[in-house]
Amino acid sequence: MKNVMVINMGLKSIRCIVFNEDGMKLYNEAIPIKTAISAEKVEQDPKEWWQSAETLIGRAACECKDICIDYITVTASASCLVCVDKSGTPLMRALMVSDKRAEEESQYISQLDEFKKVHKETLLDITASLMLPRILWLKRNMPEIYHETDKFLSPNDFMLYKLSGSYVTDYFNAIKFHYNPDKECYPEKLLDILGVSEQRLPVVMNPGDTVGRIDSVLAEKLGISKNAEIVVSSYDAICSFIGSGAAEDGEASDVSGTVTVLRALSRDRNLHNNPLIYNLPLHKENANIIGGSNNLGGGLIEWVKQCYYQNEIYPYEVMEKEAGESVLGAKGLIFLPYLLGERAPIWDDNARGVFFGIERMHTRKDMTRAVFESTGFIDMDMIAAIEQTGINIKSVRLSGGLARVNLISQIKADILGRDVLVLSEFETTSTGAAMMVMMGKGYFKDLREAADKFVAVRMIIKPNMSNHQKYMYMYELYKDTYSTVKGLYKRRKQLIKKMVDDREVRIENL
Repeated sequence: MKNVMVINMGLKSIRCIVFNEDGMKLYNEAIPIKTAISAEKVEQDPKEWWQSAETLIGRAACECKDICIDYITVTASASCLVCVDKSGTPLMRALMVSDKRAEEESQYISQLDEFKKVHKETLLDITASLMLPRILWLKRNMPEIYHETDKFLSPNDFMLYKLSGSYVTDYFNAIKFHYNPDKECYPEKLLDILGVSEQRLPVVMNPGDTVGRIDSVLAEKLGISKNAEIVVSSYDAICSFIGSGAAEDGEASDVSGTVTVLRALSRDRNLHNNPLIYNLPLHKENANIIGGSNNLGGGLIEWVKQCYYQNEIYPYEVMEKEAGESVLGAKGLIFLPYLLGERAPIWDDNARGVFFGIERMHTRKDMTRAVFESTGFIDMDMIAAIEQTGINIKSVRLSGGLARVNLISQIKADILGRDVLVLSEFETTSTGAAMMVMMGKGYFKDLREAADKFVAVRMIIKPNMSNHQKYMYMYELYKDTYSTVKGLYKRRKQLIKKMVDDREVRIENL
């Protein structure tokens, strides 16, 4: 029986999980990752990633000494810029996906005639969270680092290099550089205008392809078989979608770890384009993955814990109990959950969190309830954007840390007015990475067959349609609140630059 080791690097931890080909977990351990945050900056240290990865791989090899590791793959956050020199050494901390410093560069690129051609072909707009604006920001603001950089990489690419010695990426990650997956090429002319040689970008492969064998010196050091193949999978949002088992048209997947990823599969070739979300080809299924990711999902609950529940022995249990003791609509309290700005579907880097409607009667119970309900409104925004393409979402599969909170799952069902299927396995990112490896190696003919082995539904939550009608009124107020304050966000940003010390904060649990 073949076994897959998955190195899953999330925004708050790095995890090592070993699966067999039947989807059974043979090993599972994690180490926290530190994040440095200031007003616009969100960074992590690639050297810390690799040090933690080595520790985890070594422990797994020791724990699973009677098990042969046949394949190793890596999944991590996309749109995070890692700069390495000619020896593969990181030159600085990585600019993480929520980093907002490349806004001006994004606006500059959007006005280029060549970008407009690229946009017409790829249908991918330009934002500060994508790779080319970040590279241009580096060139303008840190020229010494820019010129010393030999390769511009994503976290996946960096970790695959450390394992194999080769600079490669998958086409989903390459799309973040505005790679065209249909023509199988980077935007050469646009790169020339920006002064970026294509040689400084990784070679593009398909998920499931083998990069090569593990580096022999590293294999001996960590106790891994020298015959272990390093296999490409993809970034976390894609892997978590695959791992949710949403293989039928009309099924959506909500994976709420630190961020919320909401996507759906479609084999319909006549869908409309919606520039607010991604439409990515899943070549081996002759289908497309449609949807996107926001900036915080489960991270909202970590923030609530930090603010209001630090002294509780069982903070999550108390949070859920107290939110349940409030009422639907949190007594008229609305929370805008944009603590780190927002990606899909509103794409507003300047947006920030807002409690609207606070009265003297409100307590932390109501504020917690309002945050819980905002996670459902996030999903409602994403589903509305997906359905504008012509897809009809019938049900939603839930996984990720937020799916452990039953009250949130029921709130989501009520807000969406759809069945919610809570998966038995909350950690679908690693599951999806393992499934992509096994499909690539021919152990499963398609996603449906892989899902039958790896994915199970724990429970189905039916919506309360009376609550749904009430939530639709709250959702309208939620949308109107954002529209009303949107114009103030840029003004706030300008004031912050004048008034606030941009002091860095280190946190372990984003």
